Amino acid sequence: MKVRIDKSACVGNARCWAVSEELFPLDDDGYIQVEEFDVPPGMEELARRGARACPERVIEIVEDDA
Repeated sequence: MKVRIDKSACVGNARCWAVSEELFPLDDDGYIQVEEFDVPPGMEELARRGARACPERVIEIVEDDA
């Protein structure tokens, strides 16, 4: 599973970060730092919850083809 984030659309609500600081790190101004990452094993549900928490819907979950 991958997460893709449209950083330019992030408004800094930090709701994803509230779900998982590890998966959704913020910069010094409170905006998401990363644009794309592979979700570590066992953290898939946290990634999904973080994506759902974003009011702007800038976080996309990309499921692995299996």
